This record gives sequence, C-alpha cells and structure tokens, in this order.
Amino acid sequence: MLATLNKYRAAFSVGLQSNLVYRVNFAVRGFFSFFHLIVVFILWSSAYAGSPAIGGFSFGQTFTYFVALLVAQFMIGAFNEDYQISEEIRNGLINQFLLKPVNYFAYRFSIYLSARLVTGLLILLPVVATCPLMKDHLVLPLDLWRLALGLPALAMSALIQFGIAYCFGMMSFWFLEIQGLVILSMAIESVLGGQIFPLDLLPDWLFRLSQYLPYYYQMYFPVAIFTGRLNDPAAALAGLGLQACWVVIILAAGQLLWRRGLRLHTAVGG
Repeated sequence: MLATLNKYRAAFSVGLQSNLVYRVNFAVRGFFSFFHLIVVFILWSSAYAGSPAIGGFSFGQTFTYFVALLVAQFMIGAFNEDYQISEEIRNGLINQFLLKPVNYFAYRFSIYLSARLVTGLLILLPVVATCPLMKDHLVLPLDLWRLALGLPALAMSALIQFGIAYCFGMMSFWFLEIQGLVILSMAIESVLGGQIFPLDLLPDWLFRLSQYLPYYYQMYFPVAIFTGRLNDPAAALAGLGLQACWVVIILAAGQLLWRRGLRLHTAVGG
C-alpha cells in the first residue's frame, strides 16, 4: 500500500515541478481572467439597473457567484487533461504504462491534482489583490452547513471534471482528433454548467432538467452552495447523492473506454 502511494506521490511531485515551470503563464491567465469579471460586472450592473433583484437574487449575490465560479474553475477545472491524454495515446507514450505496474488513471489524476494545486494557489493572488475593490459587492453566507456540504461537493466536482476529460482523452483510441468533441462538450458545459449565467435563471422546467445532468455538478452545484444560491440543506444533500451517482457513472465509463481502447491499441512508438 505504501509503495503504491509512493508511486503516485512521485507522479504528483513531477507534475508539480512541471507546472511550476509555467507558473507565470498561469498567473497571467489568472490576472487576465479578471478582465472577464470586469465585463461581468458591467453587464450585470446594467441588467440590475432599476431592479433590486433578478430571480430573487441581488446584484451582490450574482457578482459573488461569478467570483466564486472563477476561483472554482482554477481550483478544479480540467483545462487540457483531455488533450494531454490524447497526445500520449496518439504518440505511443502510453505504451510505457502498459509495461509497468502503474495505473494510468491514478497517474493522470495525480498530475491533474498537482496542476490544480498550482493554479488554485495562483488565482488567490489576484483575488486577494482586488478584494478591497470588490468587497462592497461581495455577499458570502457563512452558514456552517455550507462548508460541510460544499467541500464534498467541490471534491466530487473535481472528479467529474477530470472524469469527463479522461473519457474524452480515451476517445483517441477510436478517433485521430478529438478537438471537435471537446469543443462541443465545452460549449454545452458553458451553458448547462452555469458559466455564462446562473442556472437558477433558466425556466423552471429547464432548471429542474439540468439538475439530472452531469454538467450541473461540474461547477454550478458547489458554487451555488457556497454563495447562497442554494439555500435548502436538504436539497443540497439530495444533490450530493445525485452528484455521487454521476461520479460513479463517469469513472466507470472511463475504465470501460480504457479496457475497450486497449483492445484496439497498436503499441508503436513511445
């Protein structure tokens, strides 16, 4: 058991060192992301002009949602894991994992965690730097149940994020290029994951439908818990159950694609 943990701890360490090499790029990406927040601020302040609330939420609550969403994206977002996995399959680099006692999913997940540690810490720098400017527009509830349910929701969101990226990477066993599939998934995620607007602003029937899809649990669900858009602890607990089901389904799909893909794989290169 200890030997197994040491293997993936070493992978985590290598991934951490690799990502620290590009820490400036991540920092620049983080700072430029705040230009997006400026646009969000201008857009929603215009939408709230003459109206104290939209969908039952104040401007401060909505702006807080987008700030928390940005932080969550850097903490758990799977930025390019699907492309990295695809490259390793297409270039034959995956062959080395077929000859060694290393679980490929655990290896890639260790790399993902190391990358998110770097990006998660770096995004805190611009958040802290701009907090004095944003504090009058931030409304963050401090109920203890939000922390108790929000942290597991965030952890499972990370598994869903990585699991979906892993599944798309596995598609390279069948397709030479997965870019079109990934772009389509990102477009759907932007809408049904609450990245363009909070999902609770959707028509009620569509919002309820989205709660049964995995995209709802990628970003919106944990952010809604932390920022007060979800105020019912019982509903949040039920959401955790559905989220756990999607974690199991997506991870199982990834392992199925891995086993089926290996049957088609021709070990050349690497």
